[in-house]
Amino acid sequence: MAQIQSKILSAEKINLHPRNKHRFSYDFNKLIDTCNGLNQFVFVNKYGNESIDFANPDAVKILNKALLQHFYNIQNWDIPPNYLCPPIPGRADYIHYMADLLASVNNSVIPKGRNIKALDIGMGANCVYPIIGSQEYGWSFLGSDIDKNAINSAIKIIEANSSLAGLVECRLQSSATNIFKGIMKPNELIDITLCNPPFHKSFQEAVAGTQRKIKNLGLNKSKNTVLNFGGQSSELWCNGGEVEFVKRMIMESSFFSKSCFWFSTLISKSAHLSSIYNELKKINVNDVKTIDMAQGNKVSRIVAWTFLTKIEQNEWRENRWK
Repeated sequence: MAQIQSKILSAEKINLHPRNKHRFSYDFNKLIDTCNGLNQFVFVNKYGNESIDFANPDAVKILNKALLQHFYNIQNWDIPPNYLCPPIPGRADYIHYMADLLASVNNSVIPKGRNIKALDIGMGANCVYPIIGSQEYGWSFLGSDIDKNAINSAIKIIEANSSLAGLVECRLQSSATNIFKGIMKPNELIDITLCNPPFHKSFQEAVAGTQRKIKNLGLNKSKNTVLNFGGQSSELWCNGGEVEFVKRMIMESSFFSKSCFWFSTLISKSAHLSSIYNELKKINVNDVKTIDMAQGNKVSRIVAWTFLTKIEQNEWRENRWK
């Protein structure tokens, strides 16, 4: 196969987690060997580096397909038009930091295997968090979403890949106002929850945010900006935006205080943290952790909390992780 001639970048992306498989620039020759369809979207940019047009939804989707196939043994992956196509490196970072969080209460040993159960709130059509978590650590996953089409898409991905067999279960959230209620079953134990909440308060705010993303990438604006990057309304915005969504999550987590070890969510803006911390104080959690993350120019953080006392944490480890 003809090799693309370009300047090879080898600089390590030190802001990504040390175990993240995407700490170095994409090796497009290897990715093209894995996924031939990627070839037509790769070009050499003005800096002499291989790249794709990140404003082109088809290019972004096939790059994700190649990454999932090359690094995570996912041979068949697709999403419906206009659904969120997330950046794989950032999703991997969240998974690895949650693994570290589990290790921090387990004598620095990451619990692995299908007995470790994670819940992905708002899994979306892409199923990316369950894919990475199951393939990196062998964890089993529950994925919830209020969008039936997203659930059906995720089910198709799971059924089309033997590497996911028995590791991922999808559950439809029938209530737009509930988060854990209707998803977590009585007496069901969850080791971690993950969530990438809707960041914006309105459709207009989502459009403005995506325009900023395009500007930061040095790309031209388009009338189809939101569609280029993908995302249904439930994925991009909700009433009250990120803060109100996370406040509801925190309040609802108190009803499942002994059913989950670590609840967690991404928080996009540091200005939101004070409101989040105040909400956590209201429900008397036992411990709160804030983990900073960065991908390129984007800085975010994970906020995680647990209701379990030290004695209860020890019992949880003995019963589930040994």
